[in-house]
Amino acid sequence: MADADSPPTPRKDDANYNLHFRIINEQQVDDICLDFFYKPHTITLLTATVLSLMYFAFTRDDENSENNLRVGILVVVSFFLVVSVLAFPNGPFTRPHPAIWRMVFGVSVLYFLFLVLLIFLNWDQVKTLLYWIDPNLRYAQREADIMEYAVNCTVITWERVLTHFDIFAFGHFGGWAVKALLIRSYGLCWTISITWELTELFFMHLLPNFAECWWDQVILDILLCNGGGIWLGMTACRFLEMRTYRWASIKEIHTTTGKIKRAVLQFTPASWTYVRWFDPKSSFQRLAGIYLFMILWQLTELNAFFLKHIFVFQASHALSWCRLFMLGVITAPTVRQYYAYLTDTECKRVGTQCWVFGAISFLEALACVKFSQDLFSKTQILYVLLWLLCLALLTLLSLYGMMWYEQKKLKSSSVQSEDCDDGSVGDSCDFAPDGLAAQSDTLTSLLPTKRRRAHGKNRFGNEHGGKK
Repeated sequence: MADADSPPTPRKDDANYNLHFRIINEQQVDDICLDFFYKPHTITLLTATVLSLMYFAFTRDDENSENNLRVGILVVVSFFLVVSVLAFPNGPFTRPHPAIWRMVFGVSVLYFLFLVLLIFLNWDQVKTLLYWIDPNLRYAQREADIMEYAVNCTVITWERVLTHFDIFAFGHFGGWAVKALLIRSYGLCWTISITWELTELFFMHLLPNFAECWWDQVILDILLCNGGGIWLGMTACRFLEMRTYRWASIKEIHTTTGKIKRAVLQFTPASWTYVRWFDPKSSFQRLAGIYLFMILWQLTELNAFFLKHIFVFQASHALSWCRLFMLGVITAPTVRQYYAYLTDTECKRVGTQCWVFGAISFLEALACVKFSQDLFSKTQILYVLLWLLCLALLTLLSLYGMMWYEQKKLKSSSVQSEDCDDGSVGDSCDFAPDGLAAQSDTLTSLLPTKRRRAHGKNRFGNEHGGKK
């Protein structure tokens, strides 16, 4: 009877499962040098928040009911972020501080809840809400209503080309540099870039600002902005892979300049993982996950244009760039968690931030469909079907090409390893084939590293494996 009443012994598989999920969802900080910044301080935080709430509640003028509502919502958001710091997971990153990534997750949850509320309102209530947020939106006009697109495409002058290099062009370039930093794959970035231009072609009957001249779309967008941004981002990735990460405690640095430099470097990655989306022996589940990743990326990009067209605010409005900045920040842990889910055989579910990001993308699309019935009534079904067909075929061809490249690279590395005299790949040939590197433990690459030498001969040993 004593054995029957005793708690069950945890299985080894369950322990590995919990460990892997914690690594991608609750990353811990190793070798803390300043204990003050990483201790909970829960009582101090509670005292400060209650005192600040008492001060603002009893000292401010509450005669203006509309201002009371604005201030109340801001305070609710602030307190929710405080609770996020106390209760939410760190996520896969620890720099510059885990508390920041907890608040990022809290902001994404708030936006998710706002979208849930939005889809239960009618159009008049949505307009009232928008006008309450910004009264100037009453007079806002769509960019498509005040501008002309794709006119006189045969007239190509230097002055006309220069007019296209505005703040949005540099934002386009910087956006793709950030995307390359997040995705870290030339093949995936170029596939998403080209398929997005096809998306613009098929949806320009609904969104007039998608109409562009051929030279604007091919040369300025694909080659210069997209291609230049991808090159810059991948160059930064290679630099971060090859550098040596040695993090000394700020207490061990005695110069003022050194302390300031160490404080600034706190906003840089603690380590850098070599990302390898494809493996020569990738299973169908892994390839399907990558395919879904690219489709979801297209949906998120498309939501941005439909949202500002349906709810009538321009790209320069605060609603537009705040959403863009928020999604850009939460995409970083999302991609990291999704990559771990695809490549780590012990990881059985996606992280919480990845789950919330996927829910946000589908809720945004649902809100667009609900509040744009007049717009989508003009949809040409043939264009949508052709878009889906082209997107599916081009993505599948790209996946096939990237898999073929990985298999060819594996065969080439096998031939080079056989040419080595003593069989020691890393020492005699100064080369590490992917086939041998794939045998490294994926869990080791997911754990935070204090010191890591990422030289060219061992950079392939960071993270491999796949859903088998």
